[in-house]
Amino acid sequence: MSNILAITGRPNVGKSTLFNRLVEQKKAIMDDESGVTRDRHYGFGQWIGKYFTVIDTGGYVMGSDDIFEEQIRDQVKLALDEASVILFMVDCKDGLTDMDKDFANILRELQKPVYIVANKADNPTLDLQSAEFYGLGLESEVFPISSASGAGTGDLLDQVVTHFQDDDIENPEEGIPRISILGRPNAGKSSFLNALLGKDRSIVTDIAGTTRDAINTRYKLYGKDFILTDTAGIRKKSKVKEDIEFYSVLRAIQSLQDSDVCMVMIDATRGFEAQDMSIIALADKYKKGIMIMVNKWDLIENKESNTAENFKKEILEKLGGPLSYIPIIFTSVLTKQRIFQAIELAIEVNENRTRRVPTSEINEAMLPEIERNPPPALKGKYIKIKYITQLPTRTPSFAFFCNLPQYIKEPYERFLLNKLRGYFNFKGVPVKIYFRQK
Repeated sequence: MSNILAITGRPNVGKSTLFNRLVEQKKAIMDDESGVTRDRHYGFGQWIGKYFTVIDTGGYVMGSDDIFEEQIRDQVKLALDEASVILFMVDCKDGLTDMDKDFANILRELQKPVYIVANKADNPTLDLQSAEFYGLGLESEVFPISSASGAGTGDLLDQVVTHFQDDDIENPEEGIPRISILGRPNAGKSSFLNALLGKDRSIVTDIAGTTRDAINTRYKLYGKDFILTDTAGIRKKSKVKEDIEFYSVLRAIQSLQDSDVCMVMIDATRGFEAQDMSIIALADKYKKGIMIMVNKWDLIENKESNTAENFKKEILEKLGGPLSYIPIIFTSVLTKQRIFQAIELAIEVNENRTRRVPTSEINEAMLPEIERNPPPALKGKYIKIKYITQLPTRTPSFAFFCNLPQYIKEPYERFLLNKLRGYFNFKGVPVKIYFRQK
C-alpha cells in the first residue's frame, strides 16, 4: 500500500466530498455540520492508469477539550503517518484562517509531499482569491478546485500521481471475504475492532452514535485474509431523528449487503431485543452468513454453569426454527474473552457459505434418508425423489429432482433441510432447497 493519498484539513472544508469524488462512490457521509467525519475512512481511486488508496480524515482542531475532536486529532496523525502524499484542504470562501496556519505548522514538520487544495473555488473571483494560501509558507503549489463539481481536480491529480508507483491492482480488496460487525448503538462494535487490531482504528466513547461511516479494515488471522467492517449502530427507524444518523444507518445496511458474513453483536446487559431480530432477518433475507456475538458477558452478575446455555436457549426461541442455524458465542471485548474465537467462528461461517458438496456425496447421504422417510402421498399420488445436486449459486442451494415437485409441502422441505444440515456443515448459513421436475 505505497500509493496512499490522505485528505486533511480543518473541519467543514469539503474533504469527504473530494474523497467521494476520487473513489467514485458516495462512501463518506457529507453534511454542512462540522465534525461529521470522525474515523479514518479508506477507498480506492485511479488516475491515468495509476491506482491508489485514498484516506478521508476528520477535521483537525487544536486546543479543544472535546472528546471527539481529541480522538479525531489522533486519527488524523495516524493517516499522516500512513500517507505517501498529503492533500491539505482549505476553503476559498472562508479564506486563510488561524486553524489553517496551525495545521500548516504540523505539515511543515513532515518530510512528505504536501499539496494545498483550495476548495469551493466555484467562480473566477474565488479562484483568484486562492492565491492568499501561498501565505501558509508551504513549499507547495495551490490548486483551486471545486470538489462538488470536480473542476480543477484533474490538474491536481496529474501532479499527485507523479509520486506514485505504477500499480495495476485496481482494488486490492477485491475477492477478499468481508465480515461486517453490526448491532444496536453502544453494543461494543468499535471496541471489538480496536481490541482485535491492538490499536485505535475506530473512535470509542460511551456516546451512542460515535461511529458514523462504515469503516473497512484489512485483517489477517489464522492464515486467513479478510476485511472487517465496523458500522454505525442501527436503531429503529422511528428513533432516527437526525440526517447524519439516517445516512449512518444507510451505510451500515449497505455494508450488510456487501458483506459475506454478518457478526450481529448483542449487549448482554440488554438482552436480545426486537431490533437485533430485525438486523438478523435482514441478513437472512440477503442470504449472508450470520453469527451472533453476545458482548459484555463479563457484566452479567451471579453467573452459574447454565447461565449462558439459558441465555442461548432464549435467543433461539425468539429466532424460531427457520433461523436456528445461527451460531452464538459469548464474549467480553473489555477482557478480550473469546474475541479471537469469534473471528474463528466468522471464518468458519464464511467457509460454510462457499462450500461445494460433490453430487455423489449428497446422494449417498440423502437418498437413503428419503427412502426411509419418503414424502407423504397426496391425492393418491406418490412422490419419488430421484437425485439431488448443489446449484452453482453464491450461497448453498440444492435442487431435488422428482416426479411431482408441486406436491411437496413445507414440513417435508424442513425435514430435508435439517438432514442436509446434519450431514454437511452449514452452520451460520442460510440454505435454500428447490424441487424440480425430473
